[in-house]
Amino acid sequence: MPEISLDEMQERKKKIREQAHAHRNAQENKDELSKEICARFAALPEYVQARTVMYYIDVRSEVRTRHDLPTALTQGKKIVVPWCNDRGELELFHLESMEELAIGMYKILEPKKELRDLPAKQVAATDLDIVMVPGVAFDRTGARMGHGKGYYDKLLQHARPDAPLVALAFECQLFPEIPTAPHDIFMDLIITERAIYHGKGRSLHV
Repeated sequence: MPEISLDEMQERKKKIREQAHAHRNAQENKDELSKEICARFAALPEYVQARTVMYYIDVRSEVRTRHDLPTALTQGKKIVVPWCNDRGELELFHLESMEELAIGMYKILEPKKELRDLPAKQVAATDLDIVMVPGVAFDRTGARMGHGKGYYDKLLQHARPDAPLVALAFECQLFPEIPTAPHDIFMDLIITERAIYHGKGRSLHV
């Protein structure tokens, strides 16, 4: 991609973000497609071999994961979900039952407040064997665009290089090219209802 100014990049990102939100909101059959996408995630060899797995919990029109979490909890793996603390940072929670979740701010399903600080519930990013990542828009090289707050970028910086970063998205969230900066983290895989795309990942983007 030719060099563009920061202002130009922000403007491009804003337009793509708006388009991606519109596409995702208009996507039909979200429940059915989400089941297909989550089934592809659970069938990955990297998932089968993993002991500690991070799932995101869907919000708004994201690929829906909450319907698959109960099954994931029965498969003998340590299931981890992220939650956002008061400093705007994602922390990781060891989820053992759907009863440990409650509706929090912004109508987001998250770990109950009284459980979050329990030592047995806290997980380090370096413990994750595979990481499920949400996003607003992606391209087929693995470039990802979130909401612009950098929550996931900060978390993913601490994931082990051998732990695949796997994005879930509807096909309508894919764009020909996402503007990126040197610090942006690329996905290893993007799973949609149509295909599994192999991205650059972290090791190829220096």
